[in-house]
Amino acid sequence: MARGDLTDLEWRIIEGLLPTERGRKSRPSHDNRRYLNGMLHVLRIGCPWRDMHERYGKWNSIYVRFRRWAEQGVWDTLLETLVELGLTDDWQHMIDSTTVRGDSQAAGAKGGLIRRLLVDHAAALRQKSTPAQTVKDVLSASS
Repeated sequence: MARGDLTDLEWRIIEGLLPTERGRKSRPSHDNRRYLNGMLHVLRIGCPWRDMHERYGKWNSIYVRFRRWAEQGVWDTLLETLVELGLTDDWQHMIDSTTVRGDSQAAGAKGGLIRRLLVDHAAALRQKSTPAQTVKDVLSASS
């Protein structure tokens, strides 16, 4: 286990909240814990996905799983559940202006197209992010 990787206790809390992965065709799916540690490594140090340490696996496979979980709302649900349990502070969605380009209406006009699209997209993701099992369920089952 590398510095910054999930501890066994942290993994036990989070493990049941992540979707199970099936390998495509004859390829096996890889360990969610190792992939999650790779995702957290990239997010923590801010390196490009291609520069991720090799101990986590193939960068592209980890990136694809990261994107799929984002599209499925896994991250939102995970954070909401951790907040409900009091294991982390309240959270908020943040949009970095270096990655989101606005049109002329977005600069000052209320209800601009970009803003509406982002709000609608966030609402759609939130609707999809209802896990079969929450952190509370995992913790109560292990008690």
